[in-house]
Amino acid sequence: MIGPVDSSQVPRYAGPATFARLPRLDQVAHADVAVVGVPFDTGVSYRPGARFAPSAVREASRLLRPYHPGLDVAPFERIQVADGGDIAVNPFHIGEAIETIEGAASELQAEGTRLVTIGGDHTIALPLLRAVSRIHGPVALLHFDAHLDTWDTYFGEPYTHGTPFRRAVEDGILDTEAISHVGTRGPLYGKKDLEDDRRLGFGIVTSSDVLRRGVDETVDALRQRIGSRPLYVSIDIDVLDPAHAPGTGTPEAGGMTSRELLEIIRGLRGLNLVGADVVEVAPAYDHADITSVAASHVAYDLVSLLALKEGQ
Repeated sequence: MIGPVDSSQVPRYAGPATFARLPRLDQVAHADVAVVGVPFDTGVSYRPGARFAPSAVREASRLLRPYHPGLDVAPFERIQVADGGDIAVNPFHIGEAIETIEGAASELQAEGTRLVTIGGDHTIALPLLRAVSRIHGPVALLHFDAHLDTWDTYFGEPYTHGTPFRRAVEDGILDTEAISHVGTRGPLYGKKDLEDDRRLGFGIVTSSDVLRRGVDETVDALRQRIGSRPLYVSIDIDVLDPAHAPGTGTPEAGGMTSRELLEIIRGLRGLNLVGADVVEVAPAYDHADITSVAASHVAYDLVSLLALKEGQ
């Protein structure tokens, strides 16, 4: 097992900025989990810049340490984790980019490697779900986001960061008995948005629900809905309040705290997690790396959950 660079021997600010200072994928014989970047933001509807997130999140992850006390696991000792680099995609053609991401994700997972992907905008969730469903069939989905992302089109275009989960339901790659949004809030285009979302099969836990019910009750409800199904987790960093994640493309007031998000993720321990993504970090709008730091910790918690699962 090859772990991170020893920070007692090499200062954290020195050397290549792989995720958590882990080895590259080409430096290990096999990776149980690969952290992969997708620097793509052609699908955004407001602020661009998420194409720069993979490098920013990797840089922020230099401070991560090898033992996770909240989950009582040393993930990099339990399983082989590696940085899989970036999936290079066409920034001028969304359709081609989606095909490239799906193909690359399928290839990376061909020998049993699980992916934690750093976007990029939320468009990338669709090809990632397509790739994971080839292995597991229709999957349960936990979608952490300020927004529904189940709209039909923008400017007549069916593939954007606001449409991936409608397309995923239409593709038949989600288990519609176990799909939920968490942390949604803010104005919508109309009540029909909620009606369409409900028709697609989604349950909703708003950020206000998290505040009123608390983390434990929220986690219990989500776990009951998911059961033992294969689970994919997709996290738009704008699920956090702008105070906790200012560097994002479509910020909404009234969001969750980073503490609430991390505690809910940790509450998924023991579920059948098969893949995850963290998207919509836009470093140009960040302050003191607040958003990149939050995203790096979210990714670390997801890796730790996979380590607990793979090491069982």
